[in-house]
Amino acid sequence: MNVQLTGHHVEVTPAIRAHLVGKLERVKHHFDRAVEIKAIFSVEKHIQKASLLLRSDGQDFHAEDSQTDLYTAIDFAVDKLDKQVTKHKKKRIEVPHDNGKRAIE
Repeated sequence: MNVQLTGHHVEVTPAIRAHLVGKLERVKHHFDRAVEIKAIFSVEKHIQKASLLLRSDGQDFHAEDSQTDLYTAIDFAVDKLDKQVTKHKKKRIEVPHDNGKRAIE
């Protein structure tokens, strides 16, 4: 999985990268088809914002959060992303497939 980090008025340090990659392990555990993750971190008037975009084969997921602490914003954004991924995965599992076998009446 390719992880791209961008900072607007924020220096993306190795500690921020390590924190994000560590948190994304949970998302990878639930959804192994992730191809790319783009993370954009920004600061406006002491509000830290984390925006995440997860691209997979046929689906894109987006989550963002704003907090006074960047690490907390990352945590909440990853939680939102994880909820979206698990909901999508649950939908895919629960959809009945007839595989072209329809009852002829």
